[in-house]
Amino acid sequence: MSTRLLLAAAALFGWLISQVHAADQWVPVRDVSLEVSAGSPLDFSSILPNGVIDADHRLIAGSDGSLAFAKAPEKPVRMLCASLAWSPASGGFPDHDGADRYARQLAMHGYNIARLHFLDASLMFGRQTDFDFDPETLDRVHYLLAALKRNGIYWIIDGLSSGRGAYGGHDDRWDANGDLKLRLHLDDEAFAHWARLQEKFLASVNPYTGIATIRDDALALVILANENGIEFDAVVHERPGKPAYDDALAAPFNRWLAARYGSTEALAKAWGDLGYDERLESGTVKLPADRYADGPRMRDLQAFFVETERESAARMSEVLRDLGFEGLISTYNNWPTVQTALSRRDVEAVTMNTYHDWVGGYSPGSALRQVSSLADGVDYMRMIAAARWLGKPFIVSEYDHLFWNRYRYEAGLVMPVYAGLQGWDVLCRHGHGPIALSYGEPYPHKRAMLPYAIALDPVARAGETLSALVFRRGDVARSAISIPFAVRGEEDLSEDMQAREPERLTDLALVGRIGLQLEDRFDGEIGATQPRVQNATEILAALRDRGTLASDNRTDIEKGLYQSDTGEILLNRQAGQLRVSTPMTEAAAFSSLREPLDLGVMRIEQADGNGLVGVSSLDAKSGISTSRRLLVIFATDAQNTGMIFRDSEEKVIEDFGELPVQIRKGYVDLAFSRVAATWNVSPVGLDGTLYPPVESGSGPIAFRLSNDTAYGPTTYFLLEIEDDG
Repeated sequence: MSTRLLLAAAALFGWLISQVHAADQWVPVRDVSLEVSAGSPLDFSSILPNGVIDADHRLIAGSDGSLAFAKAPEKPVRMLCASLAWSPASGGFPDHDGADRYARQLAMHGYNIARLHFLDASLMFGRQTDFDFDPETLDRVHYLLAALKRNGIYWIIDGLSSGRGAYGGHDDRWDANGDLKLRLHLDDEAFAHWARLQEKFLASVNPYTGIATIRDDALALVILANENGIEFDAVVHERPGKPAYDDALAAPFNRWLAARYGSTEALAKAWGDLGYDERLESGTVKLPADRYADGPRMRDLQAFFVETERESAARMSEVLRDLGFEGLISTYNNWPTVQTALSRRDVEAVTMNTYHDWVGGYSPGSALRQVSSLADGVDYMRMIAAARWLGKPFIVSEYDHLFWNRYRYEAGLVMPVYAGLQGWDVLCRHGHGPIALSYGEPYPHKRAMLPYAIALDPVARAGETLSALVFRRGDVARSAISIPFAVRGEEDLSEDMQAREPERLTDLALVGRIGLQLEDRFDGEIGATQPRVQNATEILAALRDRGTLASDNRTDIEKGLYQSDTGEILLNRQAGQLRVSTPMTEAAAFSSLREPLDLGVMRIEQADGNGLVGVSSLDAKSGISTSRRLLVIFATDAQNTGMIFRDSEEKVIEDFGELPVQIRKGYVDLAFSRVAATWNVSPVGLDGTLYPPVESGSGPIAFRLSNDTAYGPTTYFLLEIEDDG
C-alpha cells in the first residue's frame, strides 16, 4: 500500500475513533414533559411564594430607590423575570388552557414578573391594515396577562418592540427593518402612531381583568421603545455603501447647530474642519461620514442625540401619564456609552440589555467567539453596572450568555450573584420563553436548541433555577459599599461616540455597588471623579484606608483576583473560576479545576471537565449547614443531536441539528463538612421527578456525582440528610 493510502487510512481510522469517543461524551435527554409537578424538588412555590397583586402591592420606586411594594416603600423586593418574546416561529401566545398551565409553571419555577417583548409584532402579524390587531392573538394576550396576575406575576411591557410598529402590510416584523424607532424622535406622524398604539392596546379594557391594562396594578414598568437610542438604531441599519447616519437626521442636526452656534463662522471656529460647501445658514452642515472618526463634529452629534432623546422620552412619558399610568417608565435600554447614560439621566428606572458572545442569527455561517466570560472579568455584567444611575430602580431587561458557547453555564452564577451584590431589582434572561411545557413542540424554533431559546437548554434552565434562589430569594447579600461615578453633564462627552466607562474602573463592580451620580451630589464619598484619571486600585486603596473595605479583602487586580466586600463572592480570572459561599447557597463555575475548591460546607474535590456545581437549601428557614433537603445542581454542556460545525473549535455553525437534546457526560467528586446518621443522593428529572437514590451512606457525606444516571442525564439532584441525634 502506498504511503499516501496509508496516511489516508490512518486519518480515516482516527476520525472514526474520534466519532466514537464523541458519541460516548453526549447522552440524549429522555424527558419529554417539562412541567414540574407540585411538591417536587423543583417546585419553589412554597419557598418563593407569589402574593396577591393589588394597590398595596403595586411596585414603586422605594425610599432608597429600589423596587418596593407601595405599602412598604422601605423594603426592597427582588424580581426574577420571565422573558416572553414569542413569535409564530416559537409557537405564539398559548390558548387559555396553555396560558393557565404556563403561568402556574412560571410561578412554580420562581418567577414573579414577566416581560412581554415584540407584542406589537404578534398583534400585527399577517395584518394588512394599520392597527388591525389579530383578534385571536389579542384575546390570548389578554387572557395570559390575567393568568399571570392570578399567579402573582407582574408585567413589563414594551410600548414598541418592532420597527414596523402597528403599520399594516409587513411580514418582517421581527427583523431589524423599519424606521419607526428613529422617526419617533423626529416627526409628529411617527409619534402620533406610537401614541395611538399605546391607547389602542394599553388603554383598552382587558375583558379577563375588567380594567385597562395601563391602569392595572400588575403593570409595573413600560419600556417606551426597546433599544431605541439613535446611535444604536443607526448601527443596526448600517449597510455597505450607505451613509453612517440617516439623512433624516441632517435637518434637525442643522437646526440644533444653528441654535447653539448662531453662524457658520462660529461653528467653523469650534470645529475647525468645515467643508467649503457647509453652511449653517443654508442647512448644509454634514453628518459625520464615519461613526468611528473622532472629532468635534462627533462630539456635537452626541450632544444633539442627548437633547433629542431626553425630550423624546419626556414627550412619550407624558402620553402614558395622560392615559392614567402610575407605574414606572424607562427607555434606551442598551448601549452603555457616556452619551446614552446622559440620555437616561431623567428616566424613572434604568433598564439595560447585555450579552456575552452575542450571536446575530440562526443561518448557516453564524458565529460566536467560544470564549469564557470569566476570562474577561465578566465584562458584560460590568458594562451595564456602570450604566446604572444610583437612587433609581435598575432592571436587567435582557441578558444571556448564548448557546452554543460551551461556557454558558457561567451565566447561571455570574448574573444572579452580581445582581444580588449590586442590589439590582429585576433580572431577565432573554429568550423566546424561559420554560417550555414539553420537548417536541411542532414549531420551527422549538425543534432544536437555538440561541435565545433557553427553555429547551438544560444548561440555561439550571442557571435559571439557581437564579431563583441566589437572586430572588436573596441568598447573596447586597454590598454595603456604594462607589459613585461622577457625572457633570454634557462636558463629559468626548469626541468618541463609542466611549463608555473605562474597564479599569468597572472592575469595582466585582467588589461593591457602582453607578452614576451627579457630581454636585457627592458628599465626601469615595468614587470615580471627573475626568476619569483614576483606576480601581487607587479607589480600593482609599476605601481600605477609610475602613469602608476590610483590610483583609483579597482583591488583587494585578493577579486577576476579586472578592466582594461581603466576602461571599470570589472571582479568579486567571484560573477561570467564580465561587460563591453564603449560608443558603454555595456554588462554583470553573473552566478548570486543578485543585479542590473548598466553599465552606461543600468541597469540590475534582471534576472531569468544566461546569457549574451548586448546592442550595430547600428549607426556607435552614441553611445548607443544617438543612435536611439540599438541591444539588451540576451543569456541563448540551447540544442538539446531529449538530454540525464548520470548524474544529465549534465557533461557526453549519447545522443546528435536531432533538433530542444531548447533555455532555461528566462527573464531580463532592464532600460536605457534615456528619449524618444517614444520607442519600437522588437524581431529579428535568420535570422535577424524584428518582430512587444513586448514592447513600452514613457518617461523613462524600460521593461522586455523575450526570449520566440510569434514568437519563440530568442537571439536578436531591441530597437528603438525617443528622445524628
